Amino acid sequence: MISVSGLVKRFGRLEILRGIDLEVRPGRITAIVGPNGAGKTTLIKALLGLVRPDGGRILFGGERVGDDPGYRARIGYMPQIARFPENLTGAELLALLRDLRGGAARVDGELIARFGLAPQLDKPLRTLSGGTRQKVNAVMALLFDPELLVLDEPTAGLDPVSSGALKDRLLRERREGTTLILTSHIMSELEELADDVVFLLDGRVGYAGAVHELKVQTRQLNLERAIAQIMLRVEAA
Repeated sequence: MISVSGLVKRFGRLEILRGIDLEVRPGRITAIVGPNGAGKTTLIKALLGLVRPDGGRILFGGERVGDDPGYRARIGYMPQIARFPENLTGAELLALLRDLRGGAARVDGELIARFGLAPQLDKPLRTLSGGTRQKVNAVMALLFDPELLVLDEPTAGLDPVSSGALKDRLLRERREGTTLILTSHIMSELEELADDVVFLLDGRVGYAGAVHELKVQTRQLNLERAIAQIMLRVEAA
């Protein structure tokens, strides 16, 4: 699905990504983890075409990501903090997005019902709580049946019931063949969802592969301790 080779990104003299090589396998959930400042957000923005790399290349479905933004129509993106037109209601925002894309998208009534979101969709977005806005954000990301879902801290601000509903939906998306990339600081959440993990430290890949293989390599029973072991090894190298 996605192949990244030699990816470099600098902001002024600060090098954020230092030769990233990784493969995101189709039909799987890949978690990108690492401490603050490791380069996770910059990597995601590069995959989405929101920042231009200074070196290396990204292939999406075998095609090089460059100046043509057309590939983004195949991606659903759920940022950690979405910026909405505050004067619109949730229903108006969803209708606007459907109109911009030709009106063919199906709003996920099942997810809206599990979120208990329907009564909130007729309220201006500026009046909604952070958790409710996050629910709208999730429905938007899934609106166009994307081939790839990119989710940045997707359960942040959600109550346990809504968090469980979203995770159930993400696992269903994987079963139906969607490729997912997500970030989260909640290791138990990644343990529940992720097939593969990419660990970044100081703009480099410290590990990229299956979660199970990482546990075997580090002789740890859970992902949090396995990541801690990899971090220690990378820092000591």
